[in-house]
Amino acid sequence: MKDGVDIPLVPLRTPDTVMRLARMGAMFPTRLSFLRTLMRALAADKVEVKCTVWQIDAAGFGHAVYQLRFGGYDYALVAVSTDLPADQRTDRVIATAWDTAYVLYDGVPDAAALARICATAPKQEAARFTEQDLVLSRANKSVRLFAHVVERLRAGHQPDENLVRQTGYLMRTTAVYGNGKFGIADRAVFKDRPGLGGPFMAEMLTVWLIRHFTHDLVEHVGGRPLTRALKRHLGIGNSTGLGMAPFLVNHPVLLNNWMMARETALARVRGQRQINRAQAERLAALAARAAQHLEEWQVPDPDHQKRIDRLRAAWRAAAPLFRAEAFAKGGAIAALFDGSARQSVDLQELLCALVLEPFGDLVDDLADTMSDPFGPQVVPFPDTQTLKQEIEHHALWALSPAYESRAASRQFWYVSAAKQEPRLGNRFDEAGADLESPLDIGRRIKALYADLPDAPEPLTAFLARHPDHMMAATRVAGLSRYPYGEIRDNLIAETCLPIDMLRCKLSFFGASKFDPKSDRWTRITLCQGAPLDDELGNRADDWWLPVFGQ
Repeated sequence: MKDGVDIPLVPLRTPDTVMRLARMGAMFPTRLSFLRTLMRALAADKVEVKCTVWQIDAAGFGHAVYQLRFGGYDYALVAVSTDLPADQRTDRVIATAWDTAYVLYDGVPDAAALARICATAPKQEAARFTEQDLVLSRANKSVRLFAHVVERLRAGHQPDENLVRQTGYLMRTTAVYGNGKFGIADRAVFKDRPGLGGPFMAEMLTVWLIRHFTHDLVEHVGGRPLTRALKRHLGIGNSTGLGMAPFLVNHPVLLNNWMMARETALARVRGQRQINRAQAERLAALAARAAQHLEEWQVPDPDHQKRIDRLRAAWRAAAPLFRAEAFAKGGAIAALFDGSARQSVDLQELLCALVLEPFGDLVDDLADTMSDPFGPQVVPFPDTQTLKQEIEHHALWALSPAYESRAASRQFWYVSAAKQEPRLGNRFDEAGADLESPLDIGRRIKALYADLPDAPEPLTAFLARHPDHMMAATRVAGLSRYPYGEIRDNLIAETCLPIDMLRCKLSFFGASKFDPKSDRWTRITLCQGAPLDDELGNRADDWWLPVFGQ
């Protein structure tokens, strides 16, 4: 029931269907993605962004401050641009210098605070910050496109549209840090504030403001403005690696809540027996936009490009099903979705994202359920028999692999001592497996199951003898309450591709144009097509799968 009205709801897709790496690695952004939620909140609050400081020289170096009032609080993005030698520019986490650095500041920085940030932000990990620094970030230029845009603007022309389309951003971030890292504010400082209570809202606000700065910077150096259409298409790039993957394993409640919201939204929409003409026409128009987006999505990796090509062809073949007349038929969405079961998971997940779009009044409230204010709330099992039954009911996926085989246990997760970042090693070719991080959830559950006694006994007594099974027992206890909280695959198998976890999480951020560089890191684009700061009133929610010229 929503606002006193019963909502038809078909059964949700099961966790055994949804929580598989192959499907998670096929996810697309939706209207519940965090950037989309943020844009709606900014628009509803009639937020205005003002550049209050612009101390940038002709070459583009210096600092700037952007202020806004959101949810009754003042915030400021402090952007620092420096002259970075070419031999120091790298997207790797081991970098120690970047083209630009940023702090999202709580309030309006005075002269002293601004001087401190300008001195410390470029040092990133080598510096320490304060509780008024909410988010810390850095970004490097897309050197070729940035230089091209400057050259064209100085010559009195707009940049080449093909180059803008191919790259899609002037800068790409290599980190957007929150939640207390390096002394910045813990999330608890602002989690109850209007607009910032949802997952990663402060980080997404930072990225959106960084995009605004990159537009201003290139126009300042180039001496002329870009067209509005080009600025909309220029988002913020991002390089993301293994550091993001373990997050989904280490935060099962958050993962459950994100997936549960998405699956509930899909079930609500699939349950609509009849939609109106405007909704049907909207779906048809968005399906055509998705086709254009797929045409514009080009990546260097040949294997991933073949995957995109297959999806393009399948989407084109399904075009007759995406006409407004087809959507207007009774039960059309449910029938279309059921029929897609014979198609690839890529097409199924693109369809899932598509059908949510015209139904904001039906699904947007679910964005309020995607945070985790309390942490895991589980009831301990009274005895080993109950635990055994729960494993057999909720975790059969964990019992299937033969973890003793090399294929099923080849990889191990660990944390780099030098950078304190997650890494993935080969158990049989590399040292370090003795320092393995506990991301082998399936293996641990199977080991627990094997040690459970035939006769029931109190669970406390069993765990007192087998304290090494405490973690597995806790994860099993969470499965009945958080059914979407576990990735139902073997995360140490040689077939495990971390890129699938990255794409899942990044799709919830609102990322598009996934450009994998290996199975362990990818480039993406954020905020492409998003409203500019003066467009929140009329474009806040119409930028799903952006296309050039939109």
